[in-house]
Amino acid sequence: MISVDLARRLMAEGVLWQPEPGDRFMIDQPTLLDDVFWISELTIDVHTYQGQPILGFNGTTEWALDSVTLDKAIWLPREDQLRDLLGHRFLALTPRERGWCVTIATPDGDRLFSAEDAEDAYALALLSFT
Repeated sequence: MISVDLARRLMAEGVLWQPEPGDRFMIDQPTLLDDVFWISELTIDVHTYQGQPILGFNGTTEWALDSVTLDKAIWLPREDQLRDLLGHRFLALTPRERGWCVTIATPDGDRLFSAEDAEDAYALALLSFT
């Protein structure tokens, strides 16, 4: 899974998130940063309130929290979502002795980005041109 630090950097660089079922996220509150949530039509869905998307916690009686705005959520994009964001620039994902390497095409030639986790390697590649 992508590191929280890289997920925060993607957010800071303006990578937009359109929440959909299956997406993972964390809530940017000190007491909740160890919890990963998934959007599901069963318990957590996306609603719009006063023109702003909010994440609704439905059917979870143990939660006093019933919704959170996107600015308090840290999107944890999956490998396929990061690859889609790279678009035509993505060339390859290859295993390395210690992790993974993503190769992207740039006007100056191919560039390689390595990390222990494939999602982190994708995120580093994406951050290189945001």
